[in-house]
Amino acid sequence: ERKGENQTSAREFILLGISNAPEVQFLLFLLFLVIYVVTMAGNILIVLLVVANRHLHTPMYFFLGNLSCLETCYSSTLLPQLLAGLLTGDRTISVPGCLTQLYFFGFLAASECYLLAAMSYDRYVAICKPLHYAVRMKARNCLLLVAGSWTGGFLGSTIMMALVSQLRFCAPNEIDHFFCDFTPLIQLSCGDTSLTTWVTWILSSIETLAPFLLTMTSYACIMVTILRIPSTSGRQKAFSTCSSHLTVVTVFYGTIIMVYVVPKNRTLRELNKVFSVFYTLLTPLVNPLVYSLRNREVKEALGKVLHTFFGPNCQQKLH
Repeated sequence: ERKGENQTSAREFILLGISNAPEVQFLLFLLFLVIYVVTMAGNILIVLLVVANRHLHTPMYFFLGNLSCLETCYSSTLLPQLLAGLLTGDRTISVPGCLTQLYFFGFLAASECYLLAAMSYDRYVAICKPLHYAVRMKARNCLLLVAGSWTGGFLGSTIMMALVSQLRFCAPNEIDHFFCDFTPLIQLSCGDTSLTTWVTWILSSIETLAPFLLTMTSYACIMVTILRIPSTSGRQKAFSTCSSHLTVVTVFYGTIIMVYVVPKNRTLRELNKVFSVFYTLLTPLVNPLVYSLRNREVKEALGKVLHTFFGPNCQQKLH
């Protein structure tokens, strides 16, 4: 904490980014541009397929469509600023712009935690309580789960931002990250940040730990149920219905744990940005790839679209 009475308030921040080496800036720009384009195209395509194909009007794909919509917004919160900095070399961001990015990042990240928990509950009911599935996962309940996911993220991020926006930031104004994350930002505050830090820690625990435990509990029950299925083909079929979601959950929470939970020695501190790339930039990319490559219904719906626009040969290549 700084005693900043005699210091000038910062009007902008400098995002130090992933690497300062000039020779890799353009290569990073090309890499992240490809990631952004594929992420946007893949997630928007999944949303359109879920909306347009009546065979995908089920709870599982309703949640998937919302997840893809969320990932589209999530990527657009971080990547355009990063790409502009890499291309132009201008890494400055205004204080209001930085706080806005932090707000939407927190809102969407928390909403994703809730939504992944809702999706795991859907898979739990489908595999462990199949006779109750139609009742528990009717349209009204699915809408409530999705609305609760978005609302939970919105409320938590709004409370956090109400506190952060009251802080004053002083020089040095360099953020050692490629986006406006809470921890490196709060270190630049001039005054007392204890209340903001404690409230944000409590909110983060509620919005990440609780959904994580619900997700893990659902999958523990799913695994027990699958292991009790006598036939190998039956076990494989049951596991295939949740393997795509489990992959996304593993990548998302695995990298979050590495960034925010694991104690930081010198080596891990240097790798922190790399792990952040995984959960902020690669998780939205993994979602459409995993669901399109490993999900039969999505591939069939995509095949029909390709057949409509490009003829039967594209559909055959997809399968």
